[in-house]
Amino acid sequence: MNIIADTHMHTIASTHAYSTLQEMVHAAAGKGLYAVAITDHGVNIPGAPGTWYFHNLRVVPHTIEGVLVLRGEETNIIDYEGNTDLDLKDFQSLDWVIASIHDVCMPEERPTIEAVTNLWLQIAKNPNINVIGHSGLVEYPYDYEAVIPEFGRNGKLVELNEGTFLVRKKSVSNCKTIMELCKKHNVPIVVNTDSHFSTQVGCFENSLKLLDELDFPEELVINSDVVRFQTYLKQYSRVFSDPLLNTIH
Repeated sequence: MNIIADTHMHTIASTHAYSTLQEMVHAAAGKGLYAVAITDHGVNIPGAPGTWYFHNLRVVPHTIEGVLVLRGEETNIIDYEGNTDLDLKDFQSLDWVIASIHDVCMPEERPTIEAVTNLWLQIAKNPNINVIGHSGLVEYPYDYEAVIPEFGRNGKLVELNEGTFLVRKKSVSNCKTIMELCKKHNVPIVVNTDSHFSTQVGCFENSLKLLDELDFPEELVINSDVVRFQTYLKQYSRVFSDPLLNTIH
């Protein structure tokens, strides 16, 4: 399986990542990727860029070095009602939004499975979200069987995050279960690196190995084919409303 887009990555704007936007795109071009999404952290996480950063992403060209560049954000879920720190004014400048749990942005009390299940069910209904980010966290279990089909019904892509195999190893078994349920319920997924340095861009080795072990259907991997990826963007993103982009892609 060939992954043609890496749609979860962080730049120096997130302050705990170490490459510039142009360095990340340059790395993607070197790997022959069709597209990337620049998805720096939402404002509630320590060290995140301010709201004006996301508002002004509209100045970033949609094509750099022949790579389609999606202007994105990894918004932080901030409570068990599924609210996030995504500013709707900034959303007007975005093409791609990932919703993720980061414990530093969540209430301190230990969550119940029911609370986290409700959280994800609310996120599933949010029309501004494209991707369910690294949801296999061991600290935040939920009723996978109840929620995964709802992601599919609401046009959400479930992320298989390469970074999990490196920094969240205890969560890998949960990710495997989630992928099995995506296969069972025909829920589309997206394979991402969650890169924090340019050399990580386009490196999907562990994710692809897991999908191979599961005999996961390639047609459910949205970013394994350019036409499939474009079709999703045309339905769920404004990116192709850019007149210049339509003359290039």
